[in-house]
Amino acid sequence: MMEELRFDGRIAIVTGAGGGLGRAHALLLASRGARLVVNDLGTSHTGNGADASAAERVVDEIRAAGGEAVASHDSVVDGDRIVQCALDAFGRVDIIVNNAGFLRDASFYKLTDADWNDLYQVHLLGAFRVTHAAWPFLREQQYGRVINTASASGLYGNFGQSAYAACKLAVHGLTQTLAIEGAAKNIHVNTIAPVADSRMTRTVSGAAALAKLRPELVSPLVAFLAHEATTENGALFEVGGGWIGKLRWERSEGAQLGSHAIEDVAQSWGRIVDFGRSTHPRAIDEALAPFAGQMFSQR
Repeated sequence: MMEELRFDGRIAIVTGAGGGLGRAHALLLASRGARLVVNDLGTSHTGNGADASAAERVVDEIRAAGGEAVASHDSVVDGDRIVQCALDAFGRVDIIVNNAGFLRDASFYKLTDADWNDLYQVHLLGAFRVTHAAWPFLREQQYGRVINTASASGLYGNFGQSAYAACKLAVHGLTQTLAIEGAAKNIHVNTIAPVADSRMTRTVSGAAALAKLRPELVSPLVAFLAHEATTENGALFEVGGGWIGKLRWERSEGAQLGSHAIEDVAQSWGRIVDFGRSTHPRAIDEALAPFAGQMFSQR
């Protein structure tokens, strides 16, 4: 049997931890010895209202099981307050799980500025604010684990979710750059795209259809990525119902055009979109390889 993976001495912040996925993540980390900041503003699944009791209930669960936790009722937009809560209560922060979010469906034609701004503030700006506030401390102690939360809507698109999808895909762009910048300081940053039964997903799927997609089946991946033994960095995983898969970019072999004419594009289209001889760029230097000749050629 593999030795139990524990988090004794580690301090974790889980945003949106008053229910659903965040609650499951917080309970699992606490059960393995982590001390928790349970953050939740207590909004509805559409991002409205506030209820401090959501975070308090999860803190009570953790304490009843013998763990240590404090509640944070701040919005993720005020990420510095959430990080300060961890510092005041426990003196440090090691793990950040950016999980807070809500869903507000509207076709692009009907999308309002308010809808866009509200979704952006929580999903993307919130992840930035919490992580940015913690980043100096993670760098100084030369250790950190950050897990960001994307969505299948961001990876593949989904009708009525243009703002949500844009923010969720952007979250992984943030992950990839932070993974590069944090690597030398032993800060690993990864993204999950979960599918689970929650207040949000019940707005688009019935409870019966989601019955086997319990949030607790996502949390083991989150905890693994949050562990000091994890070497994964800058990766993206789809997860749900006990299944986990890693995603990567795939690019067609492409075609080097003989001229700059539109017709040359049309004639080469079959090769441009053919994935029969695809490549899988893992970093920006690999991605720029086809352009290297043009970039560094003498004019």
